[in-house]
Amino acid sequence: MDERQSKLLKEIVESYIKTVKPVGSQALCKKFKLSSATIRNEMAILEKMGYLEKNHISSGRIPSEKGYKYYVSNLMKPKELNGEDMLKLQTIFHNQTLQINDAITKCMEIIAELTNYTSVVLGKSSSDNNLQQVSIIPVDNNQVIALVCTNKGIVENKKFKLPDNIFVEELVKTCEIINKMLIGTPIDEVSQRLEFDVKPIISKTIKQYETVYGIFYDAFSNFAHNNQNVFFSGKSNILKQPEYDNIDEIKKIIGKFEDESLVRKIEENGEGVNVYIGEESDFDPNVTIIKSKYNINGEEGTIAIVGPKRMQYDRVIGLLEYLNKEISDCEK
Repeated sequence: MDERQSKLLKEIVESYIKTVKPVGSQALCKKFKLSSATIRNEMAILEKMGYLEKNHISSGRIPSEKGYKYYVSNLMKPKELNGEDMLKLQTIFHNQTLQINDAITKCMEIIAELTNYTSVVLGKSSSDNNLQQVSIIPVDNNQVIALVCTNKGIVENKKFKLPDNIFVEELVKTCEIINKMLIGTPIDEVSQRLEFDVKPIISKTIKQYETVYGIFYDAFSNFAHNNQNVFFSGKSNILKQPEYDNIDEIKKIIGKFEDESLVRKIEENGEGVNVYIGEESDFDPNVTIIKSKYNINGEEGTIAIVGPKRMQYDRVIGLLEYLNKEISDCEK
């Protein structure tokens, strides 16, 4: 691709991103001071090379998936944040009352608002955590808190109201059995082992063992649920895009957002901010996913923006690069 063709492709991509309208030769003549015939010839070459494709409704051209990829890799520069957007994100990271994970989630909520796309934050699933200890803390005569701790330093608690026929001592005794038998077990497997390994043992020594078993089962189920660590913001934003103007497309993308195993494919393993367009997104052929891995004290996660292939790439990449820098600064 020569320099003139590169400039034409850049203009066509950016015009289509902005207007959602196919670009014709007349619109490009004035900007490039070339004849309509020359523009049409260059566009035909770009189409033959696979960077543009015809729109069925008009005579104009729109970027192909290959065209978007070339644009992102060779023609686009990340957009610097303006002072207002920078201040919004900095304010969150400088809020001493927020944990770093909460700050990341809140920043991605803001980015979803700023871009009108859907943001996703993925922490590691609970299967990456192994049980380190479970404890029972009495609150008063009829309430206790169950604490579940993992080898990754994650702590979850759940408050329970004790039935009249259950004593704290029975819960403490069950804790000792669990800690003896299940330490090192992946959190996702603890509930199953409670049923098959622990329940038969406590059934011999605790009269109301079913109730006691239920308390611990609920505590571990609560932990696994809370630590799926999948946070969305602006789920409905993508539905506002012209690409999703019929009910079938809307149902399809909503169903994909609800499919956790599919959402988990958004996890990023590479370094830096990476762009996955269409089929290479492994999520939906009609979307682009821009994502980045982060690491906080050894705990990895992914931040991502999901939008149409006709995405404001420079804006989104600039925002995620800035957020990455803020996250890195927090570790220092």
